[in-house]
Amino acid sequence: MPAIILIPLLFLAASPQAMPAMDHVPVACPAKAVPLPAGLEGWIRKRPSRAGATVKAATTLPLGTSVTATLLPTLALTYAVRPGKPGTPANSGGMFVFNVPDYGRYRVALGASAWIDVLSGKSPATSVAHSHGPDCTGIRKMVDFDLKPGRYLLQLAGNTAPTLSLMIVRVPSD
Repeated sequence: MPAIILIPLLFLAASPQAMPAMDHVPVACPAKAVPLPAGLEGWIRKRPSRAGATVKAATTLPLGTSVTATLLPTLALTYAVRPGKPGTPANSGGMFVFNVPDYGRYRVALGASAWIDVLSGKSPATSVAHSHGPDCTGIRKMVDFDLKPGRYLLQLAGNTAPTLSLMIVRVPSD
């Protein structure tokens, strides 16, 4: 009788509905550092930074400079606009501002899968591309936005750790 029960359970365990979605399969990384794509070379030189809890306290991020940001607990944040995925009270987030000097495509690179909102005032920018970072670089997520010159607010939400590596760069044109 136990064998009869075991067979359906094995079938259920192998079915796609029972298995977690795997959006990125980890690879074995070489001991030598993997070269970063054009525009992301600054990722390896991180400087410390602190996220702001409000729009007025948002920290300025220079383009092309990678930071290891200390984030704040979700309950300590007052977002300009409710994030699309705010996370749980156990998560962390924060706010940063950055200046776009010229019209173009800009990429937000993160070392984790936190939620990203880029706002001009209270208007969210529409993302135009999403991807994983290059394997073995520490970049987990990249989101691109076509932005015009101006000042933007970067809201981060739902990060599972109190720190996060991040960087904003202009995407090199082909």
